[in-house]
Amino acid sequence: MGFFDNLGKKASKAYDITAEKTGKLAKEAKYRMKINENKSDINDLYKEIGKKVYEKHVREENIDIKTELEEECTKIDVLSAEIETCLKSILELRDKKQCPNCHAEIEVDSEFCPKCGAKQAKTGETELNSQEENITEAKEENSLEKVTEIMAVETQEVAKNEENKED
Repeated sequence: MGFFDNLGKKASKAYDITAEKTGKLAKEAKYRMKINENKSDINDLYKEIGKKVYEKHVREENIDIKTELEEECTKIDVLSAEIETCLKSILELRDKKQCPNCHAEIEVDSEFCPKCGAKQAKTGETELNSQEENITEAKEENSLEKVTEIMAVETQEVAKNEENKED
């Protein structure tokens, strides 16, 4: 019976590994679909912006970007942030990170980028610095709405990370 018990354990372990890899591939596919949807939405917003600008041009009117295009620009910012979050999640699924210097995909525990040689910060430090920079930039622009949106995206990121940890 020992042979069959070992065989059963090995088959069970192989199944678990396969299920884990399949789950990661499914999650990555969902993220990629979300990225493509967001890119399509961004292209639609670009068309809206172009249409508004051209209509003003035809009527020989001046366009005030701050007031007339702020909504579309804010939507683009939010969609771009979601794309960035999805890309980071895909890297996490692959146990990779992105070099902040050359944007190459590298191993999470790399101290230096193999492509450009840049020293790498610890993963937690990089994410925290990036979040703080985004919030500071939004505050400098004096845009409470943008700060709120960034915080919402950050909250979604944390929730997704917790969800991934549970899986």
